Amino acid sequence: MERLKSAVPAELRRAVGEGLAADLPNTTSRLLAFFDNLPLFHQVMRELTDPELSLCRKDEGRAVELKGQGNACFSRREFGEALRFYSQALRHVPINPDRMDVNLVSAIYINRASTMHKLGLFRESLRDCDRAIAVSPNYSKAWYRKGMVKTSLKNYSSAINDLEVALNMEVTSLGKRNIEQEIKLILQKQENVTEVGTSNCDSKDADLPLSGQPQKVIIESISTPNKGRGMASTDDIPPASLIHVEDPLAAIILKSSRETHCHFCFNEAPADVVFCPLCTIPIYCSKRCQEQAVGDISCNQDAHLGHATSLAKLSITSSCKSPSSTLFAEHRHECGGAHWAAVLPADKVLAGRIMARDIEKRMLYGKSAAISGPNLDLVHHYDRHSPVNKLESQIYAIVLLLCLQNHYRSDLLWTEESLSQLVLLIFQIKVNSIAIVRMKSMDGGLELTVNRGVSAAEGANMCSVEQVRVAQAIYVSGSMFNHSCRPNVHAYFLSRALILRSTEFIKSGSPVELSYGPQAGEMHLSDRQKSLQENYYFSCQCSSCSELNLSDLVMNSFCCPQRNCLGAISESTYYRSKENFVNVSLGGSYVSKLSLPDISKVGKDMEEVARSLFGNSDVSLNIDPGCCMNCRSHIDVASAAATSHREASKVDRYWVFIPEIVIAIALHRLKEITLLDKTLILEALQSLKQLKKLRHPYSKALAQAEDTIAEAFVKIGDQEQAQKHCEASIQILEKLYHPKHIAIAHELIKLISILLSLGDTASAAATFARAEAIFSLYYGSHMEKILAYLGTLKRAVRCESTEAC
Repeated sequence: MERLKSAVPAELRRAVGEGLAADLPNTTSRLLAFFDNLPLFHQVMRELTDPELSLCRKDEGRAVELKGQGNACFSRREFGEALRFYSQALRHVPINPDRMDVNLVSAIYINRASTMHKLGLFRESLRDCDRAIAVSPNYSKAWYRKGMVKTSLKNYSSAINDLEVALNMEVTSLGKRNIEQEIKLILQKQENVTEVGTSNCDSKDADLPLSGQPQKVIIESISTPNKGRGMASTDDIPPASLIHVEDPLAAIILKSSRETHCHFCFNEAPADVVFCPLCTIPIYCSKRCQEQAVGDISCNQDAHLGHATSLAKLSITSSCKSPSSTLFAEHRHECGGAHWAAVLPADKVLAGRIMARDIEKRMLYGKSAAISGPNLDLVHHYDRHSPVNKLESQIYAIVLLLCLQNHYRSDLLWTEESLSQLVLLIFQIKVNSIAIVRMKSMDGGLELTVNRGVSAAEGANMCSVEQVRVAQAIYVSGSMFNHSCRPNVHAYFLSRALILRSTEFIKSGSPVELSYGPQAGEMHLSDRQKSLQENYYFSCQCSSCSELNLSDLVMNSFCCPQRNCLGAISESTYYRSKENFVNVSLGGSYVSKLSLPDISKVGKDMEEVARSLFGNSDVSLNIDPGCCMNCRSHIDVASAAATSHREASKVDRYWVFIPEIVIAIALHRLKEITLLDKTLILEALQSLKQLKKLRHPYSKALAQAEDTIAEAFVKIGDQEQAQKHCEASIQILEKLYHPKHIAIAHELIKLISILLSLGDTASAAATFARAEAIFSLYYGSHMEKILAYLGTLKRAVRCESTEAC
């Protein structure tokens, strides 16, 4: 797109950049007219839409080549590499019924099934066997492999049945003798072993049920002077209530997750991924997800999509969805040879999916096939965007429109308003799209929970998880909820569905608000405001951004030089007016006006941190940078900040040497471990000591340093020190958030893994109960679906407690 952007004349570039939303019909039509006479533009469009130039088309020759590479790896017993090559071969092999080489497809499936059998992936191997049989029911090798996998699962009766089918289909005498020998061996095993049944159900193909439909909580749209349109409850809402479930209007996987997660349900992809039958772009965790994303491929893909009979196959119903929702075959229009969907940014492809949904809905019901786009009734803030964003989005809109027109051919009409609507849709997505996240374990910490007394020699880890963005989606109703830096509802995802659950008691008539990202305790006030302004174009006026609170006072602050004074020292200037407001400015540029909370409701911590601000309300007060908010002592705040940054960097420096420590542990080079212990851990502890002299006891930097050192002690096997520093980190975070915040629960999981390593089962059980109560508040009955490790951890805690008793 840079080539097209640089080709736009300066005068037209200026008109687009300075134009408002009302000017879009004029500027987009001028831009389109310019591109229509530009050879470079037609070259770019051909590169994006011509199947002959596509990088994403199916290629049988490439599939055969990859299969051969997989065979070579399998012969060398390099099963991991073989699995990768066989999967890539399946990605490239045509599997459209009109073009499929049945023998090639079934052979690749069985080769991959054999590889997964070698790797111990039995359920995945069985699914590939079933896929090969579906393609070629008389393929003896598929039945043979299926029987052998079931033998590994000790499902002997079913294994014999499959092997007998293979025996009947085998045409070579050698093959028949091999199968007969396997049947005899299984019969011998069956005599002495009680058969263990196994289900042939493809669990990956089953959608996650939404257990517990929304309670009868009625929420309604409201409008307030500060926040405009939002949502409120008409009744009191108890904590942990499920208040909203919604499937997306459209969703798209992020490019960073294309090779690791299913492109439809967005769950982590298994080893036996399946692919789009028409192109090589997406991967799916199951046939079910593939069919829901692509639609019924039995119809001729080259047929006109203007016919209602063809379009009807693109609308899918599924029991997994939230109530009254419908699914649309969102990937169908993006493949079949063209690769524009693989090249354009994810949010632009998302806009294309919304437009395609609207186009096909119109065509299905015999309406005009003009591109108009749905009226989402969402804000777009077009006029507030930069000239660069305006130009880029108009270019992308033109490219996207022509890509859609190329797919739908003569059935698609467009007008000046079509382009304008598409540009605004792109900006609506910028402002209103929601990131779909998954919880990912960062250290394989589950092993710690199933081995009592893990030592350094066994590779101990501190169990931790983080949120990973995997997809982007538009939820029309979900977009109506306003943001708060201290939200009263928690948003999470089951497959594609957005779930909202209350995390506290919400009084009737009160706003129901979620977090768009930064929260109080996680990010300082000025950083939150900057982030929200840059991404969503509003200045937050929630309670945490309009009233002075403890976390913003202390999270970036320094400690008072006077012993026993808990007063905070900031790099900002605080000016308290006689009207009980505080103006906060940082470097003279950022100014925020905050109200002072009622002194009778201020907690002891906050009073000790900033006692000066709660003094005589009739007197104005100015607290300069470096001045204690309690006793008014001074420090050189610039020097303190520089020293603090240097010492924090020394703590983080430990991670550079983690690989060396792990290698030394694995090779039992105890002298090296001792050396690293002295040179790194002691240095980190010394830096922590200096940080404690500089930073406020409730600061975020101190919590992060304590957490880093806790994990360092876990790595070298000193679990007692790890416990001490992990608990210190949690105590600080409880001040910045609140004791029932979900961030505290995730930190408690780290502590549980340490307590289990120490054999302190009573403390581990009590800590787990506390973490589980918090997770239940945020996730309810979906807790173990979202946090996959939680069930294993619970069983480990119970097992340890039982053995201790």
